[in-house]
Amino acid sequence: MKPVAVAILNWNGRILMQRFLPSVCENTPTDLAEIVVIDNGSTDDSVDFLTREFPQVRIIRLLKNYGFAEGYVRGLERIENRYVVLLNSDVETPSGWMEPMFRYCEQHPEVAACQPKIKDYKNRAMFEYAGAAGGYLDKYGFPFCRGRMFDTVETDSGQYETISDILWASGAALFLRRSDYIASGGLDPFFFAHMEEIDLCWRIHLLGKRIVYIPDSEVYHLGGATLAAENPRKTYLNFRNNLFLLYKNLPRGEGRVLLFKRRLLDAVAWVRYVLMGKSEHARAIWRAHMDFRKQCSRYTNLPERNLLAEFPESTRNITVDYFLRGKKTF
Repeated sequence: MKPVAVAILNWNGRILMQRFLPSVCENTPTDLAEIVVIDNGSTDDSVDFLTREFPQVRIIRLLKNYGFAEGYVRGLERIENRYVVLLNSDVETPSGWMEPMFRYCEQHPEVAACQPKIKDYKNRAMFEYAGAAGGYLDKYGFPFCRGRMFDTVETDSGQYETISDILWASGAALFLRRSDYIASGGLDPFFFAHMEEIDLCWRIHLLGKRIVYIPDSEVYHLGGATLAAENPRKTYLNFRNNLFLLYKNLPRGEGRVLLFKRRLLDAVAWVRYVLMGKSEHARAIWRAHMDFRKQCSRYTNLPERNLLAEFPESTRNITVDYFLRGKKTF
């Protein structure tokens, strides 16, 4: 068995497969990795297209669309390679994209996961929103990246060229040691989509493992192929899942304090959407909080260790930095 499986989740993505899969097949070393497409119950001709045009690709067929998180959960149950790369279907991989991550993990058994430098497919001088040069959370649990603060994305001018420990690695191109993925409990299907990789990375850290950014590896991400930023469904999932992320991964006392503050900040975001005339997004935030209150009791095994206290980046308040101090870069 090859040491790595490149796992691509597909749902009605024939056009994306036609556009991006050739680069993955061409530039993934065949001595190291196999390519696996997990089909999430597609109703288009994705599977027929893959069977006909890419016979070298293994296909795992699921019966319906389980969403991003559970689709991967079910697919990974049928993958036994030592490492797995969760690769979005809208990612182009250039030559040499995988080898630096594989070598680093082979040389550092304490590393459970890593991500490459993620650049913008359409503007290749820029980092890409979904993961840029590795992710962190601020003191209130807001995600940000080296190379991306809120909606401001930096130009890659060589400022992030060192291998670095990060709090979370992007699910757009997430290289995982399968044994640590299993030990952490894997992706949480309840998240459905958005922030499920941050939740996974948090639990990997709680195992005592490292997660790193590998700049010698580079991919190009289109982004927004599943849910566009203007879709209220995306607003709902981001706000709801961020609350779940904090509730389930912080000690009870510290989590309660932080979640109280987050509710206040989310109320400000709700008012902002109302004033902007974006009522559907305002309703999405309200529904996210209502559903969180109803459903958070599903998580009962809370940790005693506060991971945020261990990352200096998590002492930052990026809302104040960005909106009041005008600090737009990492």
